[in-house]
Parts: sequence; C-alpha cells; structure tokens
Amino acid sequence: MAASNFWDRTADKYAAQPIADEAAYQVKVAETRRRMRRDMNVLELGCGTGSTALLHAPYVQHIRAIDFSRRMIEIAQGKAEGAGISNVSFEQGEIEALALESNSFDMVMAMSVLHLLEDKNQAIRTVHRVLKPGGYFVSSTACVAEMIPLFGLVAPLGKRLGLLPHVDVMRAPQLVGALEQAGFAIEHQWRPKRMAALFVIARKRAD
Repeated sequence: MAASNFWDRTADKYAAQPIADEAAYQVKVAETRRRMRRDMNVLELGCGTGSTALLHAPYVQHIRAIDFSRRMIEIAQGKAEGAGISNVSFEQGEIEALALESNSFDMVMAMSVLHLLEDKNQAIRTVHRVLKPGGYFVSSTACVAEMIPLFGLVAPLGKRLGLLPHVDVMRAPQLVGALEQAGFAIEHQWRPKRMAALFVIARKRAD
C-alpha cells in the first residue's frame, strides 16, 4: 500500500498541475479516439484524477476507470459529477488484484502507469487476456532509463524513504518487446521528442 499512500499524498497537487506537454497530449487523445466506437466497453488502468477518461466518455459506451489511490478516485468522481458524465465508473483497486473477465473489453488504456508497476509484464499479459480479439491497448510510458540515465541509482533509495513510488527503469525496446511477447501487434508508436514518454497503440490479434 506504500504506492497508494504516496499518490494519496500527492493527489491534490497532481490534480492542480497543468499537463506538461499539452500539444503531445492532444495528439495522443486524437490517435486514441480514431480507434473508438460508440459501442465500446473500455478499461482504464491508473486513471489518476480522471481527466482522460472523461474526455473520451462521449465517444464510447462505458469506461471502467481504476486507480490504486483513494484520493485520486475521489477527485475523479467529483469531476464526473460536476460535468454530468454518467458512463464512466471510477473505482479504487490494485491492477494485479482486479477480477476481470477474459475477452470483455474493446480497449484498455494505461497512460503513465506501466513504469509504476512492480510487474509490468504480468499487467501486460492481463491486458491481453481481458481484451477482445482485435481490441486495442493504448499506453504512454516513461522509459526512464533513456530519459534519466542515472535514475536507476537513486530510485531505490527514494522509494525506501517514501519520496518516490516504485519505478521500473526500462528502455523503449524492453517495453515494445514485452508487448509483442504477450501477443500484441504494434500498430502505432510515437514520441514527440527523444526524451519523452513512448506512446504505443497495440492490437490483440484477431486470429
């Protein structure tokens, strides 16, 4: 629960911060929306304060949005109520412990979350299992080993002191390899600049 406690403490500050690269964010929103349909059932992992889910809500049937931070979910629910959006359900939960039916979602989103998981490979396998054949996995992931080369030296100490959450210090080829090994076909990948997060749209093969 240490990760949950960290994000609970930082949730209000996080919610008040502007998006670091608004132009890049809008590109990701547009690329995701190109794959959406009105009849889609969507799962979002690590939804934070709900901004992305609420933006996409008018374009799909339903979004189930999960985050392990209680405070993040409280903020997200307040946003949904304020905007009158009823087809997004927010809930607190650990990704690893979710009871999810196989082949039950048309799309799974995981924005800025895979690098924060203790076992990203298991999470990717779970996403593949719960997606319908032909379904999309949309992710944006900080490949920290490339963005901050020395971060791997300070991350363990920061985690022990409660100053940082768990961070998987990975490179882009490791992430892409994990997706392909789980059975995904990479349909689209993009970085607005070399040091930015890697945005990937992968598809579960229909055959």
